[in-house]
Amino acid sequence: MNFLKNKVALITGATSGIGKETANKLNEYGANLVLIGRDEKKLKKLKEEFPNSLTFKADVRNKDEIQKIIKDILKITHIDILINNAGLALGLESIDEGNEEDWDVMIDTNIKGVLYVTKPVFKHMKERNEGHIVNLGSVAGKTAYPGGNVYCATKAALHSLNESLNIDAYGTNIRVTNIAPGAVETEFSNVRFKGDKKRAKEVYKGYTPLKAEDIAEIIVCALNMPPHVNIQNIDVMPTNQRNPYMLYRD
Repeated sequence: MNFLKNKVALITGATSGIGKETANKLNEYGANLVLIGRDEKKLKKLKEEFPNSLTFKADVRNKDEIQKIIKDILKITHIDILINNAGLALGLESIDEGNEEDWDVMIDTNIKGVLYVTKPVFKHMKERNEGHIVNLGSVAGKTAYPGGNVYCATKAALHSLNESLNIDAYGTNIRVTNIAPGAVETEFSNVRFKGDKKRAKEVYKGYTPLKAEDIAEIIVCALNMPPHVNIQNIDVMPTNQRNPYMLYRD
């Protein structure tokens, strides 16, 4: 059964990794795509790949910018699905050695950015009495790991927000899902280590990590459940990983 055909899906952080793979998978199901990203060149490529999509350059950290764009989007179309995918980790230092600018970027993106996007979309969904919000969390939101401190805190906040959104959606047909992956080989570690590709590569050495397409498949599976089914939380890790820091390497 395909419940996604002709649905309108808004994806943040859509230009690479999980966001892009989710766009690809939803396109296969016949959904209409609204794609938001910060990289204009990558957005142009996405537009070429998905010519019928709507693309917008924006940074979710910029409240005025992102909310104006959502307002503009809602003048053009409704939104059935919101995928809060934009997020990142920076650094792996203990709290006493952490970079405060990195903290601000993680908090502004992973928490405040989600709030800035979700507020107007959730209001829109309540008015229509339908919709589905998917938040890209992390297993780090439940189990902290060495050096994860602020990143783990942002994902713990997102996990709590997901539960709160489900309460806010009480009495409506809005569904809210938290996807909490473990180790996924995307640009995540390259961003965390600020372009140190060698160090990023070491993160995935000695085991088979998850791929962006694995998470996209799971997102679409949750979205494509019958309307009366609300999958609220999904934890997913590579078989070699049992929690954020127990990862068996050959």
